[in-house]
Amino acid sequence: MVQSLNTKVDLTIDATSYLGIGEYGKIMVGDKAFEFYNDRDINKFIQIPWEEVDFVVASVYLKGKWIPRYAIQTKKNGIYSFSSKQPKKVLRAIGNYVPADHLVRSLTFFQVVKRGLKGWKMKLTKKNQ
Repeated sequence: MVQSLNTKVDLTIDATSYLGIGEYGKIMVGDKAFEFYNDRDINKFIQIPWEEVDFVVASVYLKGKWIPRYAIQTKKNGIYSFSSKQPKKVLRAIGNYVPADHLVRSLTFFQVVKRGLKGWKMKLTKKNQ
């Protein structure tokens, strides 16, 4: 059995981890770490201490009414994506331990396209000079 990093748990909720193939489990937000435990295999778990969290990125649609998924970007190990039944509750619980300026919205589809076109235009102008 896996030992939890948390001494006090603020929230436990059903969730899906998108690390490779989508896996169902539970998210635990506590005083020491963000943790995900797989429902079927106890050896598949993710534990991210709060000191390791760099940013929390949320995909926000319909002016905040729908948040399909969110990701935790760590300082060393990359990005972990999750979704849950009540993402606002999870993000509020995470907000107690992560500074507000590190909770950010992801880019929209049109912002990504706009950045791509800008970069493409810059390459063309440099090539023609």
